[in-house]
Amino acid sequence: MWEKNDIKEVLVTEEQIQTRAKELGAQITKDYSEKNPLVVGLLRGSVPFMADLIKNIDLDIQFDTMDVSSYEGTQSVGEIRILKDLDTAVNGLDIILVEDIVDTGKTLNTVKNTLLHRGAKSVKICTLLNKAARRTIDIKADYIGFEVGDEFVIGYGMDFDQKYRCLPYVGVLKPECYEK
Repeated sequence: MWEKNDIKEVLVTEEQIQTRAKELGAQITKDYSEKNPLVVGLLRGSVPFMADLIKNIDLDIQFDTMDVSSYEGTQSVGEIRILKDLDTAVNGLDIILVEDIVDTGKTLNTVKNTLLHRGAKSVKICTLLNKAARRTIDIKADYIGFEVGDEFVIGYGMDFDQKYRCLPYVGVLKPECYEK
């Protein structure tokens, strides 16, 4: 069980997230005005953000999810595993990948290249958080909610060992909670 005092600070409030989801939805609507993109959420962390984002995209979009993993605890293990693949064929489609956070970039790079290899017409990335300080792969998000520093963030879909996902904001987890 987690405690509210596990949170060092709130980085992004629920209100800020809602405002930014509206802004990003409006930008995507403008950018894809002549298209009907497939929005692909990467499970599980992107679910709250994707739900808010797609409500603000004024297009006839489709959406699907993939479950990919490269983390154990707080560390990326390097190997990307597809645990649940798309149910939608992507050949000829414009895709918007929705992620909770772009960290090292390894997962998104692998997923993006996989979708392009399968015949996607284009693949753009929309992320709630961008943690550029940890990037090890040269990949950039096309739509960014917020820039964050190199801190362990949780909430709004992001977790530590499956805890804290349902917080309505993005917070920084106190180091003593994961340095055990």
